[in-house]
Amino acid sequence: MSKCLIAPSMLAADFGNLQRDTEMVNQSEADWFHIDVMDGHFVPNISYGMPVIEAIKKHAKKPLDVHLMIEKPERYIEEFARVGADIITVHYESTVHLHRTLRQIKDAGCKAGIVLNITTPISVLEDILPECYMILLMSINPGFGGQKFEEVTYQRVSKLRKMIDDQGLDTRIEIDGGVTDQNIQKLVEAGADTFVAGSHIFKSENPIGTIQRLKALSN
Repeated sequence: MSKCLIAPSMLAADFGNLQRDTEMVNQSEADWFHIDVMDGHFVPNISYGMPVIEAIKKHAKKPLDVHLMIEKPERYIEEFARVGADIITVHYESTVHLHRTLRQIKDAGCKAGIVLNITTPISVLEDILPECYMILLMSINPGFGGQKFEEVTYQRVSKLRKMIDDQGLDTRIEIDGGVTDQNIQKLVEAGADTFVAGSHIFKSENPIGTIQRLKALSN
């Protein structure tokens, strides 16, 4: 399996000290910046848009993994690419023409992925999987940080890993929501290889040490 990656969620960063927290991620063993974009429609919360992503990109020395929790994401793909996205993931549930949207992401120069909510069956990915660099499985209900990890995620990861292996692909499996040092090893055993962590990192006494521990446990 691919080397496991850690992607701190900037939604949990201190927005009064965004450059400081961006520099912390730069200095850590983290691999990506995870950027959660919420529109107040697809999910109940509103997070941030282009200016904040541009500000993070200005200081970031690692790729931006942009997770669009928005309705009709196809309206903004080129703009997110322009402000610095390296990877763009869109929810299966958010767009009617998913195949076209994935192609749009690639045409904009980014790696493309799909996100599934907890209640969306893994089976919907069977035909579209070859188009994906990554599948992000939500392990909480999207929209708010700090939620409890849903145990059904392990079973979903295993199903997805089997589907990927059966098709001979190297698609990454990312987990977003409630990832901690208590469950990351079990997620790796199930087949996941990319992990988003927000509150667990940014609310810890030593964020760099917490990232280092997640990295060590996952690999």
